[in-house]
Amino acid sequence: MVRRLTLLMAGALMGATAMVAVQGGLHITAAQAAGSDTYKQLSLFGEVFERVRNQYVTPPDDQKLIESAINGMLTSLDPHSSYMNADQAKEMSVQTKGEFGGLGIEVTMENQLLKVITPTEDGPAFKAGVLAGDYISQIDGTEVRGLTLNDAVDKMRGDVNTPIELTLIRQGADKPIKLTIVRDVVKVKAVKYRVENDVGYVRVISFTEQTFEDLQKAIKDIQSKVPADKLKGFVLDLRLNPGGLLDQAVAVSDAFLDKGEIVSTRARDPQDITRFDARPGDLINGKPMIVLINGGSASAAEIVAGALQDQRRATVLGTRSFGKGSVQTIIPLGENGALRLTTALYYTPAGKSIQGKGIVPDITVEQPLPDDLKGRAEPMSESSLKGHIKGVQEDAEGSGSIAYVPPDPKDDLQLIEALKLLRGEQANAAFPADPTKGFSK
Repeated sequence: MVRRLTLLMAGALMGATAMVAVQGGLHITAAQAAGSDTYKQLSLFGEVFERVRNQYVTPPDDQKLIESAINGMLTSLDPHSSYMNADQAKEMSVQTKGEFGGLGIEVTMENQLLKVITPTEDGPAFKAGVLAGDYISQIDGTEVRGLTLNDAVDKMRGDVNTPIELTLIRQGADKPIKLTIVRDVVKVKAVKYRVENDVGYVRVISFTEQTFEDLQKAIKDIQSKVPADKLKGFVLDLRLNPGGLLDQAVAVSDAFLDKGEIVSTRARDPQDITRFDARPGDLINGKPMIVLINGGSASAAEIVAGALQDQRRATVLGTRSFGKGSVQTIIPLGENGALRLTTALYYTPAGKSIQGKGIVPDITVEQPLPDDLKGRAEPMSESSLKGHIKGVQEDAEGSGSIAYVPPDPKDDLQLIEALKLLRGEQANAAFPADPTKGFSK
């Protein structure tokens, strides 16, 4: 199952991450060890903890108290650092891996029932006969009414080769339909694509472990359908992409670059700088590119947009991106979950920090909102988050923009503009990008 992604990415705060994972525990030097004043404060915490345990009006849950205290400490640092208990760490691992044991259906909540948006082709639900538009009223005999979307989705996930019974309400059927489905490995597609006559359109939805592999397959399939002499170029759509794994952002950038820096990360120690460089080989053989971004393009998506923009490999079109330029390291804590800690800021090849600033497109094209969203959709931005790390180049203008993409491509003005440029139906000084011009820091 895949939770439905809304057009206005309300979950960008949680999803907007460029993450790296580390193994093992922490090594603390003498210089980093807590001083006597710190231990006095820890003693104060212990006293408060005991007071709450013994005197609060109702007996509190000790584990929840500790988890809340840890989370309070981390969230006071910035909006992206947090503690994850074992269940939350497992869920994050599932999201970044991009595959899990499940049914292969995209669902949303409607009228207190689960509505099937679409079953994944050749997935377990598809093979069992689940159809788009079906309503799921019961899961293993449990009523869906009263459950949250997340709770219902979690009930449908499970170990591979285990059965689950769904009760479906289908338009035209005179009674509910009961189906027993055996869970299987479900891979969430990180990339969707299509051919727009003579242009390849590739949308990167998120940066999971599957992203680069899915991208390679998408490009290869497009190239097999459109002869090289007819293919005008590619649109790489990063709109509404909340981020994900740093190594996948580097790999996607590298797919279109022959050389040069992709991104650098800089930690607390001024000497602690890590650079990622491109290797020879361009999957689209130098074809013109346009990258689409908006306020929902964050973190790992901004790494790709920034690299291709600075290296003059692609023209960036749309509206200013979210502006999240920090890297979170996932530190496993064994059976106690994991720590998500902001450990570095990343910089584009030209040395620009986009923290609180965002990627400014080469060509700005605003996407009008439909009437039902006017006055309700707010710009999405890192700079508006309480407690965010102030970027070195952040200014009063801040980052971000409205994050909206029309469901019907014929209404998508940003995509339409990109296609016109690639086909030569419209001209702009910023297109095509010229890699020979390089950049200046």
